[in-house]
Amino acid sequence: MPFPASHPALDRALAERGYAEPTPVQSAVLDAAPNEDGSGRDLLVSAQTGSGKTVAFGLALAHTLLGEAERFNEYGAPVALVIAPTRELALQVSNELQWLYAPTGARIVSCVGGMDPKVERQALNRGCHIVVGTPGRLRDHVERGSLDLSTLKAVVLDEADEMLDMGFQEDLTFILDAAPAERRTLLFSATLARDIVQLAKTYQTNALRIDTVAGNTSHADIEYKAIRVAPNEVELAVVNVLRYFEAPGALVFANTRERVKHLTASLRERGFSVVGLSGELTQSQRSEALQALRDGHARVCVATDVAARGLDLPDLGLVIHAEIPVNKAGLLHRSGRTGRAGKKGVSVLLVSYTRRRKVEIMLNSASITAEWSGPPSAEMIVAKDRERMLADPVLIAPVEDEGMLAMGRQLLENSSPEQIAAALIRLYQQKLPAPEDVYDDDRMKRQQQAGVNDKGQPDMPYTDFARGGDMAWFRINVGRDKNADPKWLMPTICRLGHVTKRDIGSIRIFDRETKFEITREAEAKFLAAIATGLEDGVKIDAAVAPGPREPAERRPRPGGKPYEGKAEGGEKKPWVKRDAPADGERKPWVKRDDAGATGEKKPWVKREAPADGEKKPWVKRDNAAPAGDKKPWVKREAPADGEKKPWVKREAPASGEKQPWAGRVEMGAGEKKPWVKKTDGGKPAPAGEKKAWAPKSDASAPAAAGDQAWKGKPKGGDRPWAPKDARGKPPAKPYKGKTPRS
Repeated sequence: MPFPASHPALDRALAERGYAEPTPVQSAVLDAAPNEDGSGRDLLVSAQTGSGKTVAFGLALAHTLLGEAERFNEYGAPVALVIAPTRELALQVSNELQWLYAPTGARIVSCVGGMDPKVERQALNRGCHIVVGTPGRLRDHVERGSLDLSTLKAVVLDEADEMLDMGFQEDLTFILDAAPAERRTLLFSATLARDIVQLAKTYQTNALRIDTVAGNTSHADIEYKAIRVAPNEVELAVVNVLRYFEAPGALVFANTRERVKHLTASLRERGFSVVGLSGELTQSQRSEALQALRDGHARVCVATDVAARGLDLPDLGLVIHAEIPVNKAGLLHRSGRTGRAGKKGVSVLLVSYTRRRKVEIMLNSASITAEWSGPPSAEMIVAKDRERMLADPVLIAPVEDEGMLAMGRQLLENSSPEQIAAALIRLYQQKLPAPEDVYDDDRMKRQQQAGVNDKGQPDMPYTDFARGGDMAWFRINVGRDKNADPKWLMPTICRLGHVTKRDIGSIRIFDRETKFEITREAEAKFLAAIATGLEDGVKIDAAVAPGPREPAERRPRPGGKPYEGKAEGGEKKPWVKRDAPADGERKPWVKRDDAGATGEKKPWVKREAPADGEKKPWVKRDNAAPAGDKKPWVKREAPADGEKKPWVKREAPASGEKQPWAGRVEMGAGEKKPWVKKTDGGKPAPAGEKKAWAPKSDASAPAAAGDQAWKGKPKGGDRPWAPKDARGKPPAKPYKGKTPRS
């Protein structure tokens, strides 16, 4: 279908660029109905990466910014603002808008981190129409007053989900709050997560939601492959994958800067033309790396996730995930660097045996069907090289240079055609890095079934070995369930533990773990190495020595009698308690069924009463006397005779002449009650002449009228305390040797 009319000036730019028909997202944006007043609507667009979103919002802004005019007016404050998450994406958007708006005379300024802010401020002061930048740098210019947002007519948020994931929500809120409320807001995102929808509700009005992704299907132009590799051979697998596919451009993703450095140096050492891309590089270095990849000077780019969003690299036919992405969105955006603009691409995930389950869950959540296989072998790569060389256009292209033909005839006179062809093959192979020898569990299984190894020789099965001497046992959480094999386990242990093959003893592989020995000399170094942290979910810790393996002859055989050789003598059969005896007079398992062979006597006699009733069993437990004349447990009950009761000291005697505990109570004729000193009697005095508590109340004479207080504490004389107060009153303060007050 022809490209629909958007704006006359932009239509000319599209025609010059060779755009014949729009992508689905471009058609949806151009077909969006305006508001009732004729103004453009806010848009919430979800589209796959590489679907032409930059051109889509560029076309959507044309009528908002230009109206019916062909060109912009003189420079002034910007009328449009485009916010992107990364520097590379912002610069790429700026370049796309440059050619799209070139016929309109638009001036576009980029404000990104890593560039000179003074140069950017000077460009903003001279005036512009469109500003493209990253959130942090744009906020800095707004706070410093060099960027005026009062005249904005439209704001575009490109890759909004990535900006929120990177922690730019505060910067975005600041910029959107500073922009006019009557602006038009266009929000583009690969996924419409909950936080994106909430952002749209806050800063958009009557937004039209456009979703060009059919359900939850993956990119149709990308072929996904999942390759199983040993944890210690990921780097070798990267080399073989690059050699097997031989794409004009390849992007290798790693999770950390250090990993990017290591992979870049390793591939360059093997002869690949490679560049690195990470956040620690300056903006000029990052631009040079991308330009080298675009120009073809570099064929491989090793990068972190800074290159996972929005980068449009031509002829990028291969994406390799050397390290598994963090989530589904990272997988989709990484893979979306290939398969763009209708071209086919391949996305390869290198999955170690310890991470397979996690990758399967991630692929299922993204609705991606990947082809699982082992890494390409050296034989497969050599076969591919032969196929590509025979199909090389150079060999079948016509030669028009007579000088070359003359040199060819001279070579044929001096050498045979076979020698010339062999020399050509040698020159062709010298330009290619050599493939690596990698471990493939499926190939090993097939070879074991055939009984040969990689070289076609008889394969010897692996057996445990021991170094001897004092060894320490360790365990690694990789077993048969994760295709554990000593051929890749031993290099992994050596790499993670910083030891050599000589330091490793026996290796015992179990269902969910593997135990192995380390020499005592290397134990301290090994413990220090594994304490710093491991990778790919691999965990190593100390373990106890596994038990000895049972010999094959001790294992029970189906259909035979178990362990017959252990019976002592031939008269008694083994395991008699489990089988019934040959004679039928007595049933087996008498003790369990509690049934006797005859009815006269039941088994377990000691547990039931005997037949005769004269004496019952368990006399001491039932407390029953055997004869009746004397009861058992005499000391616990009273004796038969009533003359003297037991426990005399605890009860009163039968006679009333003397009370018990006489020593504790003072017995008399009634003149004096006991416990006078403790209770004051609680009753009137027996004769009335003497009060209780005589020792405390000076009972030498009865109380007289006019006696002063404290009469119970006199010290002699007619009046108490006479020396303290001459007036007979208690002083205000106790006497301390001073003259009393008058």
